[in-house]
Amino acid sequence: MKLKTIAITGTPGTGKTSLARKMAKEGYLVIDVAKLIKNYKLSGGYDRKRRCDVVDVNKVNKAVVGSIKAIKKELSRLKRNKNNEKLPIIKEYNKSERIRIKGIKGILIDSHLSHHLNKRYVDLCVVTRCSLKTLKKRLEKKGYPKGKVRENLDAEIFEICLNEAIKKGHKVRVVDTTKGIPALSLMDL
Repeated sequence: MKLKTIAITGTPGTGKTSLARKMAKEGYLVIDVAKLIKNYKLSGGYDRKRRCDVVDVNKVNKAVVGSIKAIKKELSRLKRNKNNEKLPIIKEYNKSERIRIKGIKGILIDSHLSHHLNKRYVDLCVVTRCSLKTLKKRLEKKGYPKGKVRENLDAEIFEICLNEAIKKGHKVRVVDTTKGIPALSLMDL
């Protein structure tokens, strides 16, 4: 079976990271784009008004694609090494974690920017959504200022991530997280 690469995107607060963590427990390797940006200093500064890093999406995409290629190359090398008795380990692209490779089902890219990747690197784009009431509560709980809450509610109302993913030509699956994170498997995707 071909190793699938799945982009998990959606408005901040809709459950991308929670879904990625749940799927990681089922054998998916997660590329945490926020950690990648921090560890490789891909931020071009900080926007105080919006309280977020300013990133160049093209630079981030290049780093994520490099990560995907490196992981797939290492997995391929490990599969060919039939005499390796030990459980193989590789370093994740973000330098901070070591990942066990045995039984990997696929690669997940966790970021509200992941739908910007070229479709040739992504087999499926999962867009997380939730009700506006739920999203507002989640963002306020995270300490987002009123303006940022409004900005993200607007992004959800206008389905920005979903529309951009479709425009990029991705195969899209929408997952509603209003009532929690559903159990998903590769068969569901």
